[in-house]
Parts: sequence; structure tokens; C-alpha cells
Amino acid sequence: MCDKEMLLEVLKQTSDAIDLVMKRFEPVASVDYFTDTPEGMEKLDAICMVIIAIGESLKNIDKITNKKLLSQYPEIDWKGAKGMRDIISHHYFDVDAEEIFWVCENRMKPLTATIKKIISDVR
Repeated sequence: MCDKEMLLEVLKQTSDAIDLVMKRFEPVASVDYFTDTPEGMEKLDAICMVIIAIGESLKNIDKITNKKLLSQYPEIDWKGAKGMRDIISHHYFDVDAEEIFWVCENRMKPLTATIKKIISDVR
């Protein structure tokens, strides 16, 4: 199977990282904040770094579980979530602030709910 303690640790780190993105995103009222203010650019950079970490954690969960765990929760686009990591990491200067805004606004709450459900199910 897999190392349950290691899996729970990675899931917890992922949950904490999603919470951090949501906290950092709280003052962001529009994509213009990201693009038109120095503070917004810093927020965008900080959020992107954590999204990279989330994507990497999801890839690690797949490694730990031989890709058997996340697929049991089809309400999340796991391929897309992991792909965000690749886009930000490898094409950083092409990152679309509107896309990051949309992901933060629409995808983080469902992702955190699902990760917390997975943690509960694994325990």
C-alpha cells in the first residue's frame, strides 16, 4: 500500500498551503490589484509560489499512492491542479494574472474541502 503517516503529512502540508493561498488572496478584490499595484504583484508572486508547492504535493501524493488515491475524488481536476505547478514553474514570465485570480476565486475552496475529506478518509 503506502506509508500512511507520510501520506497524511503531505496531505496536511497541502491543506496548509491551500489555506495560505486563500489567506493571501483575501485582500485581492480584482485581477487589477495583481497587475496594477506593487503590493498586488508581490501577492501574485507569493500566491504563485504556494501554488507551485501545492502542485508538487499533489504529484507526491500520486507517487506515494501509485496514483490510486486522488482519482477516487473526481470532483477535482487533479491534472489541471498539478499542471498549474508546471505552467508557473516553467513559464513564469507567461503567467496569466487573470487565470491565477480565477483559480484562487473558484478552485481553492473546493480543493481545500476535498483535501480535508481525503485526510478524514485516510485516517
